Amino acid sequence: MACGCGDRSRPDSAAFVTPAQRDAALASARVWQQPPVAIAKADLGSNPRGDGSFNTTSDVECTFVTEHVGGSTRKFNCRLPDGEIVKVKYGASNAELPAETAATRLLSALGFAADRMYVVHSVRCVGCPPFPFEALECLQKTRVESACLKGADPARAVSFDDAVIERQIPGRRIAASPDQGWSWFELDRVDPTKGGAPRAHVDALRLMAVILAHWDNKAENQRLVCPPGQDARDGSCRVPLLAIQDLGATFGPLKLDLPNWRRVPMWANAAECRVSMKSLPYDGGTFPDHVISEEGRQFTLDLLRQLSRAQIVRLFAESGVTRFEQLSVESRHAERWADAFEAKIAELAAGGPCE
Repeated sequence: MACGCGDRSRPDSAAFVTPAQRDAALASARVWQQPPVAIAKADLGSNPRGDGSFNTTSDVECTFVTEHVGGSTRKFNCRLPDGEIVKVKYGASNAELPAETAATRLLSALGFAADRMYVVHSVRCVGCPPFPFEALECLQKTRVESACLKGADPARAVSFDDAVIERQIPGRRIAASPDQGWSWFELDRVDPTKGGAPRAHVDALRLMAVILAHWDNKAENQRLVCPPGQDARDGSCRVPLLAIQDLGATFGPLKLDLPNWRRVPMWANAAECRVSMKSLPYDGGTFPDHVISEEGRQFTLDLLRQLSRAQIVRLFAESGVTRFEQLSVESRHAERWADAFEAKIAELAAGGPCE
């Protein structure tokens, strides 16, 4: 199950760069690439394809990695038999699992860079404590292994039935400090004259964030990477890429909340083509109000209109969104999620024309 990304244990591992080198990479970064599969033919209901992909029927066995994972979602790192380390997120009550699965499948199909999420039948974690996330939090705070890892047996596996496996997109992380990612206000520093993405592509990424209600967009939830094969001899990156690595807090404004997601507007001001996340938690995080270009609006519409109704329904049905226990009865029907998604496309089309 090799991932084909060099160092399988840490696909984004690299030494830190200087702040100036990081700034240069940001200025020349891309945000969109032509997807390998035509958007109209993308299978939004299946796990990502490629080297080492998992099936929804897979029972994956791995070995627990005693390493802090951070955040508030139950998760842990686990080493596959071939040495690759993947992140396992688990819990039947964890709304981030289906939300992130659906969001990453959608963005990847449209050509935006996001980590890959795999729905599997189960994960058998060898050496896992009964409650791995809580054990890792305990270990981070106290460093007392005997207490925090109580119940962990290197000869025994703990099975997690409600789990998804996360793989980072391959590439060397470009960062000047630990856990440094990129904030959405930094998108203004992407410069087409230095090889960076055109404004239309950057605005399309902003619009997709608004569609998804990606309010938990602190810098560490995004990553600046150098894709495989793009390293230059001088240590720089020929074509840096801005990727999103955590999309769990989407389809909200909380997580996986159809009635309220439906009410989140596409435009703060449709006539001015201004978008905002001020109405979402944390005032939208690092996402500032922004005026979208007409080229960006049209480019986004061109991408979204290539999706069929059947693809959208399958996206919500097969990612686990409709199986998740929710208060709203309509949330259990993929057709209603598709209705809300198509309404956002219509609202995007009704805006402008932008300057």
